[in-house]
Amino acid sequence: MFGFVNINKPKGMTSHDVVANVRRLTGIRQIGHTGTLDPFAEGVLPICIGRATRLIEYLDDDKAYLATVQFGSNTDTYDIDGQVTQTFDKKVTREEVEAILDDFRGEIEQMPPIYSAIKVNGKKLYEYARKGEEVEIKPRRVIIEKLELVDFDAATQTAQLEVKCSKGTYIRSLAFDIGQKLAAGAHLSALTRTQAGRFKLENSITLQKLVFEEVKNYLINPIDVLPQKQLEVTQADLEKIKNGVSLRKDNCPDSEFLLLTYENNICAIGFSEDNIISLKKVFL
Repeated sequence: MFGFVNINKPKGMTSHDVVANVRRLTGIRQIGHTGTLDPFAEGVLPICIGRATRLIEYLDDDKAYLATVQFGSNTDTYDIDGQVTQTFDKKVTREEVEAILDDFRGEIEQMPPIYSAIKVNGKKLYEYARKGEEVEIKPRRVIIEKLELVDFDAATQTAQLEVKCSKGTYIRSLAFDIGQKLAAGAHLSALTRTQAGRFKLENSITLQKLVFEEVKNYLINPIDVLPQKQLEVTQADLEKIKNGVSLRKDNCPDSEFLLLTYENNICAIGFSEDNIISLKKVFL
């Protein structure tokens, strides 16, 4: 099998658990995912099967989420799974939340949580955190394309936010920073990823469904989710591609990445310049 499966990851399961389950169901070892979801989170987790693991870098990497922020306390992990580190008496209002959201829209600097898999000096940040070791964490530039208040409950002091953002954005850090801005503390109490690139929640399937039906029935053709320009090649071209030989195509647009397809299947990824297509990866 060669393609993607759009899994709706359940709460309480790690992304690695999902991969392990799909390996067991398919008997295929070459399986991966396109971006980790924390155990408490749920939603879109694209799974790559077979040689599709070699296509991860070419997928759109923007994400969309529905996030629930709990005001009144901070936790060490910035989410509901962590230990409370500080509590606040202040009560926030819908108007206060809406008033500060614009500060987080667009390109911003964000400090990753200490409990994250980012590596510093060869070690993951959470490894430092678990040992109580000090480490310098540098802010990263991310893009928050959309940030809207969907719902607010004054009684429970929770806000539901719709977020669309770039790769590398930590929604946990966003919740923490919003709490800091309002001087009321906050952590993430629930998170649903609604979109990852061209994979959407409404088109996802559960692991339970895969148990009773064959995975291949839900396999997504890579050319349906890859954003690059496509070029249909001839049967004669296939032999050249198999042997790693560059192709010459008149009026071929210059492109950093170009999907070479044959009969609705991807056969290679190339780089085109001056009507010459050099091959980067071959899937024949």
